[in-house]
Amino acid sequence: MLEVVAALIWRRDKFLICQRPVGKKRPLLWEFVGGKQEQGETLKDALKRECREELAIDVDVGDVFCEVTHTYPDVTVHLTLFNATTEDVPQMLEHNDIRWISPAEIDDFEFCPADYEILDLIKRKQR
Repeated sequence: MLEVVAALIWRRDKFLICQRPVGKKRPLLWEFVGGKQEQGETLKDALKRECREELAIDVDVGDVFCEVTHTYPDVTVHLTLFNATTEDVPQMLEHNDIRWISPAEIDDFEFCPADYEILDLIKRKQR
C-alpha cells in the first residue's frame, strides 16, 4: 500500500485544488496538492516537501481532516488529508491548472476517484 499525503488549504470560503498534468497517471483529473511519503519522512514532513515541490509554497500543517484507502487498478493508496494553511501564492510548477473553489463548485470538476469520499465530507460539513 502506498502512503500518500495531501493538503486541504482554505482561503476564506474556498479551498485549493490542482489538475494533474497530461503525462501522469489519471491525467487532467483534479486533486488536492500532495504526494507520496518518502522513506524516513513523517507524514507532515512529506506534505511540506510536496507543497514546496509542486506549488512553491510553505504550509503550516494542522490536524488530520480525514483518511481514505482507495484501490486503483494499478495501486492501493492510503491517503491522509491534513488541514493546512499558507500565506504564499501557489505557483503552477507541476500541475496543468490550479483553482480555488467553494464546496458548491465541487460537482463542476472531475476529481481522482480517491478524493470523492473526502469531497462528500467537505460538502456535508459546509451545510
